[in-house]
Order: sequence, then structure tokens, then C-alpha cells
Amino acid sequence: MNLPDYNHIKVSKYRDKVEILKQVAAQIEKDFYQFGFEVTFTGVPENAYNELFSQIIEHVGFMLSQDYHRLVLLLYQIDLSENEILKNELKYPNVDKDQLLSELIIQRELKKVLIRNYFKENPDKL
Repeated sequence: MNLPDYNHIKVSKYRDKVEILKQVAAQIEKDFYQFGFEVTFTGVPENAYNELFSQIIEHVGFMLSQDYHRLVLLLYQIDLSENEILKNELKYPNVDKDQLLSELIIQRELKKVLIRNYFKENPDKL
């Protein structure tokens, strides 16, 4: 099976793709809502990343300090592996954990949307 390489995606590449941004925001909203956190997106593409990041980092920071178990469950739901987190912690040792996790969450949610869209457009690849 020849899947596109989504292992090295850059969020910035999709900042002007409104439909993708809306899908990523909806996925983030859904995943965080399942754990009692509200994340909203106004729909303004120019501000999408900062808007989502600022809300995610607030929730992640809270969970890191107050409810680590819920954070672990959320990361499992999002499908962000411990190995991926550790690899990035080693790669970016000077980045605060809440910032790193927030960035990884956005990247993983983007990857999920891109893979879902790929199979929607290429059902014969399933």
C-alpha cells in the first residue's frame, strides 16, 4: 500500500487550507470534549493555529499539574504515543512540556484528518 508520507508533516503547510483547518479543529474539539475540556474555533483561518494552540496549552498545563491521569487518557485517545513524546523531548530539551505536547497534539490531529481524507478520496486503497 502506497500511503503518502505523513510522518514529517508541517502544520504551516496547511495554514491556508480552510477546510483542513476546520476538520482539524473539529477533531481537537471532539477529543478534548470527551475529557471535559472545551476547545472552540472561530473559523478564521489566519488565526487558527494560535487560537487552537492557546486553548490546548492551557488544558495541557492544567492536566500536567492537576490531573496527569486524564492527560494520559487524552493522549491515548488522540493516539499520541509515549515513544513519540519521548523522542521529541530528547530532540527539543529546552521546550516546555506543555508547549511540546500541545504542538504534538495539533500535528497528530492534522495527520488523522489527512489520512481520513486520503482514504475518503481513495476508497480503493483500503
